[in-house]
Amino acid sequence: MRYLLPQNESAEVDLDQAYAYPEQAAGRSYVRSNFVSSADGGAEVGGRSGPLGGDGDRQVFRTLRWLCDVVLVGAGTVRHENYGPVIVPPQRRELRVAAGLAAVPPVAVVTASATLDPAARLFDAEVRPVVLTCAAAPADRRAALAQVAEVVLCGDNTVEPAAALAALAERGLTRVLLEGGPTLHAQLAGAGLLDELCLTVAPLLAGPDRKTITMGDGWPEPARLRLIQVLTEDGSLFLRYQRA
Repeated sequence: MRYLLPQNESAEVDLDQAYAYPEQAAGRSYVRSNFVSSADGGAEVGGRSGPLGGDGDRQVFRTLRWLCDVVLVGAGTVRHENYGPVIVPPQRRELRVAAGLAAVPPVAVVTASATLDPAARLFDAEVRPVVLTCAAAPADRRAALAQVAEVVLCGDNTVEPAAALAALAERGLTRVLLEGGPTLHAQLAGAGLLDELCLTVAPLLAGPDRKTITMGDGWPEPARLRLIQVLTEDGSLFLRYQRA
């Protein structure tokens, strides 16, 4: 992997340095999303993002997880991708603890309906996941999930994005890595709550009628970004944008 931007960087890429979080005000959330897309904008092939990513994308994916406080994801993505807990090898755990982070980041799931299987592999975790739901979710589902996760109400009839981030921040989870899905991504970005987008552009055309990295209701105006970094390996581009 090598730098294309900034051009004055050395040829050797240290991914920890390349994706280091900026300095944050105490208690303030910094939300970074990570997606992979084809050259024609498709975010999936056969309904999954995995076929779009190569070795470089997997390296970036792992690094971003190892640098964050919490992985944030929507319930649909958890079910469709059969999400499991974050895996952090022993050496990385030591580095995280030395940096003042928990040894392993939890996964936080957004679900307005609390429709998650308590027996899913996500909940067989060293660190209990956080379920961000709302008061309208059936009480029996919330009670079942409370046996395997921390359940937090973040709204009355829907999960309010700002309330969800505030709930995570109250728990010291301010370095937020959003991994999907496209609808949750659009909700956070449209509300002005997305600070950074890390986007892998794969060297292929996925074809028509694919999902994109944002889906759902339209926005009044685009969310503007500025490009701060470009890496490349094996024809893939690894773009890092910050909110303009």
